[in-house]
Amino acid sequence: MTACAIEPSAGPEDEDGVTPAGCTLTADGAYGARLASAGDSWFPERWTLDGPEPYAVPLPRNQPEEPGTEVQPMGDGRVLIHRVVAGRHAFSLLYPTGPGTGELPLGAVECPDGTARLRLLPPAPGGERAYALAVGPRTTSVWLVAGGAFRPERLAELPGRCSGGVWLDRTGRLLALDRETGGRTKAVVVDLECGGEVSPLLQIAAESDDRLLLADQDSGLLIVRSDAPSPGQDRLGWGVLGSTLPVRFPECLRVRDCSVTPFAIQPGQVLTPESCAVALRVDGPRGSWVGVWRPAERRVHHLRAPDGWLAGTGLWTPEGVLRLPYATEAVPCGVARVSPPPAAEPEPAAASAPHPEPHAESYPEAEPASEPAAPVADPAAPVAEHSGPPTKPPTPSAPRPVPLQEAPLGRLVTN
Repeated sequence: MTACAIEPSAGPEDEDGVTPAGCTLTADGAYGARLASAGDSWFPERWTLDGPEPYAVPLPRNQPEEPGTEVQPMGDGRVLIHRVVAGRHAFSLLYPTGPGTGELPLGAVECPDGTARLRLLPPAPGGERAYALAVGPRTTSVWLVAGGAFRPERLAELPGRCSGGVWLDRTGRLLALDRETGGRTKAVVVDLECGGEVSPLLQIAAESDDRLLLADQDSGLLIVRSDAPSPGQDRLGWGVLGSTLPVRFPECLRVRDCSVTPFAIQPGQVLTPESCAVALRVDGPRGSWVGVWRPAERRVHHLRAPDGWLAGTGLWTPEGVLRLPYATEAVPCGVARVSPPPAAEPEPAAASAPHPEPHAESYPEAEPASEPAAPVADPAAPVAEHSGPPTKPPTPSAPRPVPLQEAPLGRLVTN
C-alpha cells in the first residue's frame, strides 16, 4: 500500500445526490474498503480497523480496475466489487490468498438497453449481505447482490426514481429511500422481508422535497435535508422518530459558501438524542474539513481534518470519539482519533457571537476552532438560533414542519 494515493477529487455530490466517500466502512467499523492507486493503475484495498493498529491489504487482480469501480467491505473481511462490463453489472468477492488475490464471482445484473443506473447501497447491518439500487426512467429496483442463496436477486421494485439509502434497524430489514414521484421527493421505507412493501416515512410539507440522510437506531435521531423552511433552498434539519416535536432546521448548519454533508452519528445515546454528536463533511473554497454538531447546541465545532483524510469517511465510538481514516505517503493506513469538545452547558447570559469562516489551515490538528461558547438551543424551538457567519434571517414562507409523530411514518418504523 505504500504506493497508493488519495482518490481523485470529486464534487460534493454525485448524480444521485450522494456525497462520495473516500472509503466505505462496515456498519460496525471493523473493516474498510477503497479503490487505491499506484501510478495510473487502480486496485481494491481492504483496511482492517478493529485491531491494535490499522493495516491495509491490497487486492489487485490481473488487470487494473476502472476509476469508477465500487468496492464495499463485508463483515467477514472479504471485499465486494462492482464492475460494469458491456452494460452488465458484475459482482464478485475478493479476498487475500497468500501472495495473490482470490475472486468469487457472484453473478451479474443486466439493465435493459442500459437505461438503468446501478450503485451499491451503504453497508447493511451485520455485514453478511450487500444490496444495490437500480434506478430506471420510471421504476427503481432493490437487489440483493451478496449473501443470498443464489445469484443476484431482485427483492423489490418501486414506482418512481429513488436515491439515498439509510438502514433503520439493526437486522437489515428496513431500508429508507428518497423516492421522486409527481415532481416531489419524499422518504419512504421498504420492508425487504415483506416482498418490498413500501410505506411513507416523512412528509414535512405537501410541496416540499424531504430526504433522509442519516438515522441512528439507538436514539431515533434522524438527519434530513428539506426545502420546507425555505422553498427552493435545501436545509439540513433534525428530528426524533416518533417524537411530538417538529423537525427543526438549525441556522448554524448553514455555512456560507460551503456545502455541509453529515456522515456519522454517535451511537449509544438511547434516551438523549439531543446529545448525539453528528460528524459533518464541510466542503468549501479552501478544501474540506470536519464539523461536529449536536442538536442541543446552536453551533458547529469546526475541526481540521487529518492530512490525507479519506473525505466523508468516519465512525463514532459510543464514548464520543470520532475515528477518521487517512492515508499519506508516510502513513499509508491510519486512523485519527478526534475528541470534540463536550456538550456546552446552558449559558443564559447572552447570544453567541458570530465566528469567522472556518479555514482548515488555521486550526490545530484535531482541535476545535477558537470560538466563543454558545448557549444550548431550546429543544422545543422549531428553528435553532444562528451561530454561524452572519446572514439575513430567512423569511417564513412555509407551514410549520410536521412533527415526526404526525408525519406518515410506516407502521413498522414507529414500533
